[in-house]
Order: sequence, then structure tokens, then C-alpha cells
Amino acid sequence: MTETGSTETKLSPTVAEDTSMDIHQILNYLPHRYPILLVDRVLEVVAGERIRSLKNVSVNENFFPGHYPHHPVMPGVLIIEAMAQTAAILSFKTMNSKPDDQSVYYFVGIDNARFKKPVSPGDQLMIDVKLTARKRGLWKFSGVATVDGQIAAEADLMCAVRPTP
Repeated sequence: MTETGSTETKLSPTVAEDTSMDIHQILNYLPHRYPILLVDRVLEVVAGERIRSLKNVSVNENFFPGHYPHHPVMPGVLIIEAMAQTAAILSFKTMNSKPDDQSVYYFVGIDNARFKKPVSPGDQLMIDVKLTARKRGLWKFSGVATVDGQIAAEADLMCAVRPTP
């Protein structure tokens, strides 16, 4: 408590006051665009550690008419792609840089992927990604996607930044 009797929350030194990102800021950190941009908002990012983003899943998504017309379900590979895009933002924030024409951020590996709950139109997919290792241009992450606090998918991801061919 402070002298005035109020409580205050101290932020750790690595957390900036404003760590959220709207879609306009996200577009500066990802080369993806519609229909493959799968991150709508970043709620928190701690460079070098973790990030939390969200994807609002709309009935108007271009994949629902074919997956499946009678019972729309977001494809698991797109949930994993949303995790990878979230990881890319964390990587660029950690490097204190943005994508450019000189390099490409590749998704190079997936391990331990598990799909536990279908994601449907109207769901809000919360994506939590933690940086677990970084060595010689390879980045390793652990990702979990939840809907209403229940795990929808989880996976270990590996990405790499490489010069443009």
C-alpha cells in the first residue's frame, strides 16, 4: 500500500507500460495479409519471454464453407499457424526489428501438436506463446490456444529467420 492507502501494481523491468498491439501495429510486424492473417490483437508481449494474442473467429472466415458446411470447425493447421504468427511477433519484438525484404521468417517445425477442443464460429481464440530457446537463428516456442479457458490446441514450434533467396 502507498502512503495514501491505495494499492499499486509494480511492473517488472522487462514489461513496458503499454504492451498491447492493435491490428494496425500487428501489420507492421507480420507480412501476412487477408486471408491468412490470423492474429487480431496482441494483449501482452514481454520481449524475450512471452506473448498473448487473440483471434476472433467469425462465421465469415473463408475456410468455414468447406470445413465443414454442416458443422463449421476451424482447421487445426490454422490454429497452429495463428500460434506461429504470434511467435513471429514475439521474435521481432525481441530482436527490436520488423520484417523487411531482406529476410523471411520461416515456420520450420512442429512437435507435440495436440488438438483438444473444436474451435467454432463465435469463439475467441486466446493464444499464449513462450520463447523456450534461441540459438543460431533458430527460435523454439511452446504454444497453447484456448477458448473460454479450455485448451483447444497446443504445440511446440520452431521458426527461423533466413535471408531472402
